[in-house]
Amino acid sequence: MNELILHHYPTSPFSEKIRLILGYKQLACKSVIIPSIMPKPDVLALTGGYRKTPVLQIGADIYCDSALICDVLEHLQPTPALYPEPGKGLARILAQWADSTLFWAAMAHNLGPKGAAHMFGNASPDTARAFGEDRKAMSGNMTRLRPADAAAAYKSYLRRLSDMLDEQPYLLGQAPCIADFAAYHPLWFTRVCTPVVADILDHTPAVLDWMDRMHAIGSGRMEKFDATQAIATAAAAEPLPVGHGLLRDSTFQDEHGIPLGSRASITAESFGPEPTEGELIAATRTHYSLRRLDERAGTVHVHFPRIAYVLKKVDV
Repeated sequence: MNELILHHYPTSPFSEKIRLILGYKQLACKSVIIPSIMPKPDVLALTGGYRKTPVLQIGADIYCDSALICDVLEHLQPTPALYPEPGKGLARILAQWADSTLFWAAMAHNLGPKGAAHMFGNASPDTARAFGEDRKAMSGNMTRLRPADAAAAYKSYLRRLSDMLDEQPYLLGQAPCIADFAAYHPLWFTRVCTPVVADILDHTPAVLDWMDRMHAIGSGRMEKFDATQAIATAAAAEPLPVGHGLLRDSTFQDEHGIPLGSRASITAESFGPEPTEGELIAATRTHYSLRRLDERAGTVHVHFPRIAYVLKKVDV
């Protein structure tokens, strides 16, 4: 099995989710620090268009979106489980809510005027402006909460999380599951990256105690690696055959009338509208895969979760 290569940056919330899961599963990886905003030429050499963070690389297989990365890590190292029985369906649904509804409420609160001033206090006005323009371009037609509305929603969500911790140390039981890791990372950003607005957490001490337990898990063992090495690794490797890698579900499931072998694009439903194009080689119950050729990375397979992504045929 080729080594794990995580493309991420320190203040990325979804990267913190994956870093913590790597720690939970005691997995080692190569660490490639990437820019937080465009341009990202080295990332795009691997993904073909997808520019969100993090990205997991294993040889010439590129896994996009933290939800899919979690599935890959679970297949690679099944214990301790992210999706324990019984209740794995509930855990997945709660994680999806946390990665979307909770995340956007938290981030709208975190990056309100006070939080943004703290985060960019030592940066030049051009840096802050560039970050704002980058995230605006990624947001497209998304409806964003205003900071005051976000704070009200965030407080309610924190109370609900606190209620789940009344009689157990983690959200769904005695051990952390995918729901805990998904709920933790936006709160981590509040506490670590925008501490000037972290007093919102003080009203739910049970949540703070849970955050301390999650933090204590620690990150995986990471070895510094650079983007040039990562791209060379992809170029020297062969992608795993469909159905024989870490995404073992290979049964074709067609809702689009797009046969395998077609030229297709995959795009996030909302945040991050940049498409990736390639040859459709898998469309299963859980994921899509494209084969693409890059002059630097060679032939790569780029994988996306099916939920929250849009598949379209590309006219050649």
